Order: sequence, then structure tokens, then C-alpha cells
Amino acid sequence: MSTTGAMAHITVKSPEQMQELGRRLAPLLRPGDLVLLTGELGAGKTTLTRGLGEGLGVRGAVTSPTFVIARVHPSLAGGPPLVHVDAYRLGGGLDEMEDLDLDVSLPESVVVVEWGEGKVEELSDDRLHVVIGRAVGDDGPAALEADADDVREVTVTGFGARWADAGLPALETC
Repeated sequence: MSTTGAMAHITVKSPEQMQELGRRLAPLLRPGDLVLLTGELGAGKTTLTRGLGEGLGVRGAVTSPTFVIARVHPSLAGGPPLVHVDAYRLGGGLDEMEDLDLDVSLPESVVVVEWGEGKVEELSDDRLHVVIGRAVGDDGPAALEADADDVREVTVTGFGARWADAGLPALETC
């Protein structure tokens, strides 16, 4: 499936800004949304998800679900629950993910899957893919304003009709 052309590129200079990006992304999400997070260890996937949880008004601290594989955070604000999955330890594709019943949770929840690329795309034709990469060789203003180790380049890409007019480019401002 190809993208809808809905895409945003954001430079994030600190963990606090990564969490704020999650808070800004949260209002664009609705029940049934699948969000895949890709990035190396320590890139900021869980930090972004923590911001999503704050923006969605969910219960409980959003922490890495690496060892429990998935956590459900019910909404305190009448919105969708956040299902936070870490597929890092799952080697297989969707077959191995079936035990998590994500297909059952997806219609009424926002499902965020860290390390989900190549594993859960079949759950929905409409999905967001967030790629977080370290800014490499940046000697520009971003590197001067922040600790260069904290600077990330984030690309948010919408797949499917759901994301065609969802407002992703607005994430680039701020």
C-alpha cells in the first residue's frame, strides 16, 4: 500500500520535545488507529508514546512494555484506551502477534506498536508509521541549541485514506 501523501518531518531536540510531539499527535488519533514506531534502542519511542498517553488522557504511567509485551491504558477522559505493544522480543510476524488479540482491541482503541514494522501492518490498511532517527552530522542550529545526542529526526507518514486529510503537516509547526 502506498502513502496518501500525508507526511510530516519534525526535528526534535530533547526528550521533552519528543513527549510534546506525542501530546500534539494525540488529538489526531481516534479509535481504530494503528501507530507503528520505528527507531533504534533509545531513540524515543516510549517517550513519544508517553506523550500520546498524556494527550489521550489515559490512566497509568506509560512505560516500556518490553517484558510484558503489551499494556492497556484505559481512558480517564472518555476517549479510546491506549494499547501499547513492544514487539521487540517477538520474532515472528502477525501469527505470533495473534496471541495479543490486537485485531480485537483495534476497533475501539489506539494501538501503538514499538518495533512493529514488518509485523503488524496487516492489521489495518490505514496506519501511521513514525520513524525516529538520530540526526547525524548536524552542525547546524539544532546541534547548537541542544545536546547533539538528543536531536532526532522524526518522520510521520500516513498510510491509507484515513490519513489523507488528518492534519499531519501541522505537526511540523511549533
